[in-house]
Amino acid sequence: MQWTDRIRQVKWLLIGVAAVIAAVSLVVSHFLVLDLSREEQRNMEVWAEAMRSLNNADESTDLSLVLKVLNGNDNIPVVVLDSLGQVQEYRNLSVKGSTEEERLHAIERRARDMEQAGNIIRVDSWRVCFDESLMIQRLAWYPYVQLAVVLVFVIVALFAILSSKRAEQNRVWVGLSKETAHQLGTPISSLMAWVEVLKETYPDDQLIPEMDRDVKRLQRVAERFSKIGSLPELRLENMSQLLEGVVAYMGLRTSGKVHLQCHLPERPLMVQLSAPLFEWVVENLCKNAIDAMEGAGEIEVRAAEEETLFSVEVSDTGKGIPAKYFSAVFMPGFTTKRRGWGLGLSLAKRIVEQYHRGRIFVKNSELGKGTTFRIELRKSASSKGWNRHLTLFNM
Repeated sequence: MQWTDRIRQVKWLLIGVAAVIAAVSLVVSHFLVLDLSREEQRNMEVWAEAMRSLNNADESTDLSLVLKVLNGNDNIPVVVLDSLGQVQEYRNLSVKGSTEEERLHAIERRARDMEQAGNIIRVDSWRVCFDESLMIQRLAWYPYVQLAVVLVFVIVALFAILSSKRAEQNRVWVGLSKETAHQLGTPISSLMAWVEVLKETYPDDQLIPEMDRDVKRLQRVAERFSKIGSLPELRLENMSQLLEGVVAYMGLRTSGKVHLQCHLPERPLMVQLSAPLFEWVVENLCKNAIDAMEGAGEIEVRAAEEETLFSVEVSDTGKGIPAKYFSAVFMPGFTTKRRGWGLGLSLAKRIVEQYHRGRIFVKNSELGKGTTFRIELRKSASSKGWNRHLTLFNM
């Protein structure tokens, strides 16, 4: 749990750093735009003064500097209106219109927008209306575009890193599982042979059949490990019978203070699944429930057929799980026990979601009262037809 908390803290720290960088970038860009806007304001004041000098000039006035100032504005949109609001001059405006009258109306509307924005300088009876240059407009949007590009890049990079990490985890799990199955194969074969010898030597011993069942259980465990990493073959199985077998097996091998109950519908539930792997999932949930109850309490296994799916719920009366860990419990390495690798629920999630195309999640949990895990398996065409046949047969 401490490991997952540390990972979560690092993620939030990175998000916080990214937010600070974004905020600083926007603030710096904002002040830069303000400085450029003030500079353009001063330039337009000089341009307006040049217009006043041009209007008041006589034949002896040297207009070379005035004309240079007026012609030097090649980027700031500007419209000069007379006292009646008619357009006298305009620069750096792109207007649309098929006729001169339409273009003048468009320029007048643009000038009114400039006035409403407060971008106006009065020169005698004339009004000089101006707008931000295209450079400032682009600069104002640039940080947002830049942040969007960076965000897309970060998302793609995180997706690639997570995919690579997930693939690496899968390779580790597959290698570990197959090596475990390989290592278990030889001693299990030897135990099976010794059980057969004991059967012949002590045919009336009542403990030998129990030993035989445990050895076969070990064989099934090795089979489960060997199936990790390869796509299992899903068959139409009686899930009700499978769940009854798991509850019976766990009941014989747990403390007498643990009471296991199985609630199943009257008719069998025929589901497409891999029996060895699905048994593993339910057993893992039951074992976790026993650990959560510290060896004393009640476990209920419920199964039902709903409209579009089959559901299995495993409830216990243990110590419960905090709501913030509902998703984290399925992460590799997450565990609340002093001992354990934290791979059980992670493998259960892999089996249910990747192999059976289902869903497993924490339905509800209360601290000190217990937890309920829920498994949902979608109905396939074959299972629908088989269960419909059973319904008609029972009628």
